[in-house]
Amino acid sequence: MVKESLNMGTMDISADQIFIFPKGIPGFEEETEFAVIEVGEGQFSYLQSLKTESLSFLLTDPFLFYPEYEFEFPDKDAEELEIKDSFLIRSIVTIREQLDQSTVNLLAPIVLNPINHTGKQIVLIKSAYQVRQRLWRDNSDEAQKGGE
Repeated sequence: MVKESLNMGTMDISADQIFIFPKGIPGFEEETEFAVIEVGEGQFSYLQSLKTESLSFLLTDPFLFYPEYEFEFPDKDAEELEIKDSFLIRSIVTIREQLDQSTVNLLAPIVLNPINHTGKQIVLIKSAYQVRQRLWRDNSDEAQKGGE
């Protein structure tokens, strides 16, 4: 399938890149079909809407930046996505003009089932994670964390 993207131009998308989000993404409930487009062999990918060429989200594997990241995956969400053992966790990244101010959404990860190609953004309940967690932590963050 050939699709246009405002950010990436013309793309040839294969079936294994397509994920269905039955309920959309919070704030974009009408957007239910997305393609995951890897960016080179790097740490980032795009979640490109197949309906709206101007809608895409930059994703990353949150464990690359926050190895200690953890949350309880709600059973109802696992059942809804029919997840048995294999799934992927990604987080939406917001790039700022000053790159060191870029953030990652750890409060609402994107969960992808690579077997049946479904996905969902889940909002963590009773979590200390934030929607705008700094993507790159500096030494002062670690020093502050150690002093808490």
